[in-house]
Amino acid sequence: MIQRALRGRVLSFCGDPALLPVDQAVQYWHDGMVLIDDGLIAAVGAVGDLRMHVPAAVAVEDHGERLILPGLIDPHIHYPQTQVIASYGAQLIEWLHRYTFPAEAAYGDPEFAATQARFFVSEMLRNGTTTAAVFCSVHPQSVEAFFAESAARNTRMIAGKVMMDRNAPAGLCDNAERSYLESEALLRCWHGRGRQLYAITPRFAVTSGEAQLTAAGALKLAFPDTYVQTHMAENHDEIAEVQRLFPRDENYAAVYRRFGLLGDRSLLGHCIHLSDSELRDLNETGSVAVFCPTSNLFLGSGLFDMARVRAAGVRIGVASDVGGGTSYSMLRTAGEAYKVLQLQRQSWPAFSAFHAITRGNAGVLGLDQVIGSVAVGYEADLIVLDPAATPAMRHRRDAIRLDLPELDRLAEELFLLMTLGDDRAVRTVYVAGVPQNLEIA
Repeated sequence: MIQRALRGRVLSFCGDPALLPVDQAVQYWHDGMVLIDDGLIAAVGAVGDLRMHVPAAVAVEDHGERLILPGLIDPHIHYPQTQVIASYGAQLIEWLHRYTFPAEAAYGDPEFAATQARFFVSEMLRNGTTTAAVFCSVHPQSVEAFFAESAARNTRMIAGKVMMDRNAPAGLCDNAERSYLESEALLRCWHGRGRQLYAITPRFAVTSGEAQLTAAGALKLAFPDTYVQTHMAENHDEIAEVQRLFPRDENYAAVYRRFGLLGDRSLLGHCIHLSDSELRDLNETGSVAVFCPTSNLFLGSGLFDMARVRAAGVRIGVASDVGGGTSYSMLRTAGEAYKVLQLQRQSWPAFSAFHAITRGNAGVLGLDQVIGSVAVGYEADLIVLDPAATPAMRHRRDAIRLDLPELDRLAEELFLLMTLGDDRAVRTVYVAGVPQNLEIA
């Protein structure tokens, strides 16, 4: 039975605009309707076709000229770093030691971890992000707190306990055996429980020795439907340190491949400085290079060469990477990605950007048959965006030519949203069909 009916301008994707003509990749209803039943999308289409299917007892939630889209998806973010975002003046390794590790030390306290998880999930939802791949801290308590909060909100999330056994403060180091056992226990408890999914999470090769990476690979082999999330080729000093620590391996990707950590559910944050052989490894294994534009700029790590990575056949995700990243908003993340690509004379049209942060990111997570589209049978994680949310946005929108073809006009509005938009443009968020309270936590 239909429980909720939404009306507005409905936008979704059925293909990648980089590979198909826009009119084949985009699904758009100027006066559209989405019907929701038991947390799933029961129907989507034009109001004239669906209005008759709305029960008399269900009031239509009319969003007028605002856009109804799939919830945004962030495939790389750190919940213990909410209070180190915007920390001044360091590149990667120094930044970790000066800011991140001291902040993460507090997450062994279950009450503190729960408070931070509540803020973190609230902030993501306030920015329109309904699914993310999340790094917790080394403490199992941090993972329990995060999944408990996500389960309470019924959000579809991927998360895992960070594994570190060296090159970090003693209080943040586990060991190979302990990291395996604690990760396995958390995985057995949470993976596939409701909408929660688990990611095996060695932070990066600098902080995990051979025994621990062996343990991580063994865990992945034992539970092949889990994810792996880590970092790779973010910073030149980091790469040099990996070469020093793993002299027998040809390069960074070869380290992860040797331990069985590359594959179609492997999310590799950054991947800025990749050799041709590393690109081949990622392509052959189906691994995902995750583009983190605001973090790459903020930490001075470098510019992600999307054209080169894509030409190598490597799958690409786009992510915020808070707290090295400087915004929870995937709209702002997309806007910064556009600028990074502009610096390299690469084009990234608005339709491609919005595909990337919805259906595209769902695809790299292997969830594109579940989330990321406004389509029948999909989970009803939806957002409502206002292209006129601020005076400056409204002023710019009013200048868009009315005589443009409909999809061209829509492309201008989407570009406006990814250039000037942020959390203020997010008017309503539905998680499994339920509207969320977006007040600041």
